[in-house]
Amino acid sequence: MILALETSTKNCSVALIEGEEISVLKEAQSDQYIHSEKLHLFIEEALAEAQVKPKDLRAIAVGAGPGSYTGLRIGVASAKALAYSLGIPLLSAKGSELLLEGLLMQMDLPSEALVHPMIDARRMEVYTATFDLGTGLWTDLKAEILSEEAYQSQRPHYFIGDGAVKAKQVYQSQQHNFPDLIYPSAGHFKHLAARLMREKRFEDVAYFEPFYLKEFVAHRPKSLF
Repeated sequence: MILALETSTKNCSVALIEGEEISVLKEAQSDQYIHSEKLHLFIEEALAEAQVKPKDLRAIAVGAGPGSYTGLRIGVASAKALAYSLGIPLLSAKGSELLLEGLLMQMDLPSEALVHPMIDARRMEVYTATFDLGTGLWTDLKAEILSEEAYQSQRPHYFIGDGAVKAKQVYQSQQHNFPDLIYPSAGHFKHLAARLMREKRFEDVAYFEPFYLKEFVAHRPKSLF
């Protein structure tokens, strides 16, 4: 039994995964970023619903980002605290990996497909990487300003994530596809968590940090007077 947390976007999400099946999924989306209110409540509810005690957990999985600084800090801090206190492994996956897992759970793709998970940044910028279904390889995750010249190959392109809403305004050709998949979810660890466990891809609980991609810069609020 693995407890998975995902808090990098507006979606606050908790899942209990047994083997490669989702036992319980608790999640809610809000523009107000409700992670501090809901995350621990969802954890308690999921454990109670599945009649699982914390000592029964074999690992904690967490979405590593990029995304909301506050959401990531809350999710990762909670995951590290649970893994440390229970003495069990900590697993992680980037939001792009979770979105890809969600898409593959949702639909069959052509072998030549290019998948572009996109996390909303600011203005016309997104955090994105490309997964080539044919080769099974990722490009580097980066911050990118969308332009009309990009993503114009004749291969089928699939855009997912909350940043794909911006892409839909720019790319409207037949090869551009926009499946209904907006946020990474703890449920997207369904198969991924088991693979991470088998491959022993454990994080160092003491030193693991969210993947922000960009440094956080605090700004002094403007005076009202």
